[in-house]
Amino acid sequence: MITFTEAQVMAWITPWLWPFLRLMGLFTTAPVLSLKGIPRRVKIGLSLLVVVAAQPSMPEMPPIDLNSRMAFTVALQQVLIGLTVGFAARIVFAAIEFAGEIVGLQMGLNFAAFFDPVMATQSTSISRFYGTVAAWLFVVMNGHLLLTAAMVQSFHAFPVAAEPLAFLKELQPQVWGAEVFKLGLWVSLPIVAMLLLVNLVLGVVARVAPQMNVFSVGFPITIGVGLTGLWLTLPMMQVPFSAAIERMLGLFG
Repeated sequence: MITFTEAQVMAWITPWLWPFLRLMGLFTTAPVLSLKGIPRRVKIGLSLLVVVAAQPSMPEMPPIDLNSRMAFTVALQQVLIGLTVGFAARIVFAAIEFAGEIVGLQMGLNFAAFFDPVMATQSTSISRFYGTVAAWLFVVMNGHLLLTAAMVQSFHAFPVAAEPLAFLKELQPQVWGAEVFKLGLWVSLPIVAMLLLVNLVLGVVARVAPQMNVFSVGFPITIGVGLTGLWLTLPMMQVPFSAAIERMLGLFG
């Protein structure tokens, strides 16, 4: 008759349970992977698959009784770390969408706002366009693999422990908001500079030829220059986007 003790069962379960909880937290907030169109069964299956594949490279998990108070705090830590990894990647997407808001404001297209059913918020056309391009770049540059690698490395940087909020002291996620403005201005600066020059030229024309209706002429010129700027600068978005993703996920290495 085969017999086993409770300690043996805990030793079998814990190496799989804590990484699974951390990955489920990642799939809750990670860009592209957290879309409502992806069924929960697929997310659970992917989490189990990643846990099985990455188990040999993970450090040894401490055996913890699941009916103890420590098990609750450890489970809370895993979920919070997974949410934080996804939030770090989401910050980069928010910065790209913020760049679209700035460009749309300068082009005069921010009045074309519509409801985004994915994010359940109002978004503008240029911001939505930038967000879609960022999602494509994320898939093309194997962003899902970068997230998985960051999750596996996070077990070495932030091992399983009973203090659920200890990792926040090192990561300092409250200062990540500056990344949104820095990266957003970096991406939108070329187009903003072009539109600023156009507005200066239109201002000079309005002073030289007061009889010309600058408002009727300047609007299509501004949109045309803005669209041209989008066409010229769109191929260069990959460099700051990939650098920001790698820098944010490198915090968990």
